[in-house]
Amino acid sequence: MLTAHFDQPFGYGRIVRDADGRVRRIVEQKDAAPAELAIEEVNSGIYCMDLAFLRTHIGRLGSENAQNEYYLTDLVGIAVAEHAGCAAVMVDDPEEIMGVNDRVQLAHASKLLRQRINRQVMLSGVTLVDPEQTYIDAGVQIGPDTIIWPGSVLQGTTVIGAGCTLESNVQIAGSTLADQVTIKAGSVLHDAIVGREATVGPMAHLRPGSVLESQVKIGNFVETKKIVMGKGSKASHLTYLGDAEIGSEVNIGCGTITCNYDGTNKHKTVIGDRVFVGSDVQLVAPVRVGAGSLIAAGTTVTADVPPDSLAISRTPQVNKEGWCLQR
Repeated sequence: MLTAHFDQPFGYGRIVRDADGRVRRIVEQKDAAPAELAIEEVNSGIYCMDLAFLRTHIGRLGSENAQNEYYLTDLVGIAVAEHAGCAAVMVDDPEEIMGVNDRVQLAHASKLLRQRINRQVMLSGVTLVDPEQTYIDAGVQIGPDTIIWPGSVLQGTTVIGAGCTLESNVQIAGSTLADQVTIKAGSVLHDAIVGREATVGPMAHLRPGSVLESQVKIGNFVETKKIVMGKGSKASHLTYLGDAEIGSEVNIGCGTITCNYDGTNKHKTVIGDRVFVGSDVQLVAPVRVGAGSLIAAGTTVTADVPPDSLAISRTPQVNKEGWCLQR
C-alpha cells in the first residue's frame, strides 16, 4: 500500500507498525487511541493486492467500529494475521495523496494544482504579475512574452498567442487569441476568436461566435455576439453588435445597436467596407449597408443603404421660443 507522512494527519487512517517497523494494521481516525492519533504516517487509500487473497478474505470484513462501516483497510490486519504480509511504500510528496473531504480541503488542493500550472506557465516564458491571483485551467495554452495581470481567469480550451497583454480581472473561456492582442480590464470572452493586434475592452463582452479580425478595436461596454468584424474596424464604446457581418475599416459610433431579434427570429445585419456609422444608430435587421456609406447620427436604418450613400432619418427639430416662460 501507499502511505505518506503528514505533520497534521487529522482525518486520515494511521499506519500502525510494530517495534521492528513492520506494518500491523490501519486504524481509522475515529477508532484510534490517543497514542495512535500521534502517528504521522497515514493511509493513502491506494493498494495493490493479490486478487485471490481479496476474494478469499473480503467476506470477513465486519462493521464493529465507531462508524458502523465496513473498512477495506481491515484487510491489512487480516493479511498480517494470515502471514500474507503487507508492505508500505511512502510517497516523497504527501500532497500527491491528500484527501478532499470538505470545501476547505478542496480549496487547498485547487491551490496546489493552480500553483503547479502557473509555475509551468511562467517557465514557458509567460509573465504572471501575481501568480497567487491568476487562475489558469490545465488545458489552456499561452504563448511566450504574454503578460497576465491579477484576477485573470482562463478556462477550457483557451489559446493565447505570443506577446499578448491581459489586464486585471479578465475572464476568457474557450477562446482563441492571436499574437499581440490586448484584452483590457474587466472584459469577458466566451467562445470568441480575436485576430492579431486587436484590442478589446475595458469592460467589453465577446459572446459566443464573435470573430474579430486583425487590428480590430472593441472598446468599453461593447457587447458582441455571433459577428465577424473585418480588419481595422472599430466599435469604441457603448454598442451592441449581434448577428452581424461587418467589413474592414468600419467605424461603429457610440450607442449603435443592431436590432437583430423580432421577438421570434434572429436576423442579420451586413455592413460593407469603409462604412462610417454615426452615434446612436439603430440598424433594424435584416438590412445591408453598402461599402463606403455614411449613416448619420441618430438614424434608424430600416431599408438597405446603397454603396457610397448618406443615410439619414431624423424628425425635424422644432424650437418654440419662450415656451418655458409660459408654463
